[in-house]
Amino acid sequence: MGIAKRAQAIKPSPTLATAAQAKAMKAQGIDVVDFGVGEPDFDTPENVKQAGIKAIQSGFTKYTPAGGTDELKEAVIEKFKKDNGLQYEKAQVLISCGAKHSLYNIAEALFDPGDEVIIPAPYWVSYPDQVLLNDATPVIVTTTEEEGFKLSAKKLENAVTKKTKALVLNSPSNPTGLAYDKKTLEEIAAIVVKHNIYVISDEIYEKLIYDGFKHISIASLGTEIKNLTMVVNGVSKSHAMTGWRIGYAAGPKDVINAMANIQSQSTSNPASISQKAAVEALRGSQEFTQVMNVEFDKRRKYMVGRLNRMKGVSCLMPVGAFYAFPRISSLFGKSANNKAINNSSDLAAYLLEEAKVALVSGDAFGADEYIRLSYATSMENIQKGLERIDAAIARLQ
Repeated sequence: MGIAKRAQAIKPSPTLATAAQAKAMKAQGIDVVDFGVGEPDFDTPENVKQAGIKAIQSGFTKYTPAGGTDELKEAVIEKFKKDNGLQYEKAQVLISCGAKHSLYNIAEALFDPGDEVIIPAPYWVSYPDQVLLNDATPVIVTTTEEEGFKLSAKKLENAVTKKTKALVLNSPSNPTGLAYDKKTLEEIAAIVVKHNIYVISDEIYEKLIYDGFKHISIASLGTEIKNLTMVVNGVSKSHAMTGWRIGYAAGPKDVINAMANIQSQSTSNPASISQKAAVEALRGSQEFTQVMNVEFDKRRKYMVGRLNRMKGVSCLMPVGAFYAFPRISSLFGKSANNKAINNSSDLAAYLLEEAKVALVSGDAFGADEYIRLSYATSMENIQKGLERIDAAIARLQ
């Protein structure tokens, strides 16, 4: 008797663990600046909240179809056509309890023991563990700053084997905030089609982009690549609805059908109230997202500029999401107060203890030379937290 091997092979989400630790310290009265959280600090738009309230008041509080309401599926279809030039039928769309749930459903539907799944690093923390939970093997392919943290067609080609089942793409990226341009996506699509493997395209940060960057879904680059692509998105980041738990996926009918069957036997439907709110988020005014982006843009420029003025720290300017991903490896080998910094986890622990700043170490994302900071917090917090980090780093010798 004992815990299943698949459960023993994974660890708790490092980002959620960091958030929990920061909250615990705050509950003790400690003034912690939290750069670890991956959610907008904005409130859900009023029109979306009112749609949820109306759903409650009208009694829309019962089960819905397990894969989501037709109304929300139609709103998702409209969104894909308008924003991405993608045409889907309702049988090709599944509504789930957040984009993470959508990704897990995909993993359950596609992966068998012995399958390999290519994951470019730096990666979002849950990708490898979701692969492991479904008895497949994550194949990590490292990307570099010089490559803009983008997977090249050459590296993809070299990673593909007869066991390769899928490629995971995340653009804009968590944790780097960087994104794929059309040319790179076209080159990747050619390799994917050549080897007939799936693409799992996580586009949850699609609406959070800056500097005129244009988001392109790899599924929009032709019929062949579309037929191999599972597009994942949701309203959590774009409309500050993380707690409402609504994500969605679109792709080939057979995969969506398998995912729907899995969901019907696991969670059943996403919350009925949240689905009504998500319809309003997708069909209502998008002014909120534009306003949020303007504020995130200000914070992005300030944070990256301030990080690049710190001794031993360098940071690329992100074009999307709300994360900065600075390189801090030049600090390895230094110490302060008998605390040695030998890796990103050491630095994260040092900054939490000495500077009262919470962030996520890069090893959680497959990139130990970096740390991740979220600028989804107030400018006041950003200024205070970065001053603390600068002072703590200055004490390292």
